[in-house]
Amino acid sequence: MSQGIGATGTPSMEELERSPGFPSEARLRKGAAAVIECVQEIPCDVCGSACPSGAITLTSISSLPKLDEERCTGCGICIPRCPGLAIFLINLNYSKDEALVSFPYELLPVPEIGSVVKVTDRLGKCVTTGKVMRADEREGCDRTLIVSVAVPKEFAQRVRGIAPPRRK
Repeated sequence: MSQGIGATGTPSMEELERSPGFPSEARLRKGAAAVIECVQEIPCDVCGSACPSGAITLTSISSLPKLDEERCTGCGICIPRCPGLAIFLINLNYSKDEALVSFPYELLPVPEIGSVVKVTDRLGKCVTTGKVMRADEREGCDRTLIVSVAVPKEFAQRVRGIAPPRRK
């Protein structure tokens, strides 16, 4: 039996898969799509207003965001806009053996493109290594970067960040 958000402070995979912001695996295999890991009804609607294709909707300011996976273009504009850092982009179609996982990043130094980094799960635990493919800053996002890391496909649903560099 998996532990839910009450036990760990982090939603379980079962909880995430039941949420209206979680795309199907079939959709993820078509290309990049947003994965919205917001499972608590809090007053926020930034993601819905940020989405240029109207793929993220809320029935009220306190409802869970719903992803229309067919309308999602995988642009990633929603990632740095989320104040809860709860939106990711997964592309299971990135290459034969790798997925591309994109996530918000607010630490320094900025990871170098091409560097191999330790990647972490939702609890900050290292799960594998990945290669940094991009580190983009979007205008108006208050220095929240979108970092994209290529990882083995079997880790795509687990990877949600990179381990901070060790201080010297």
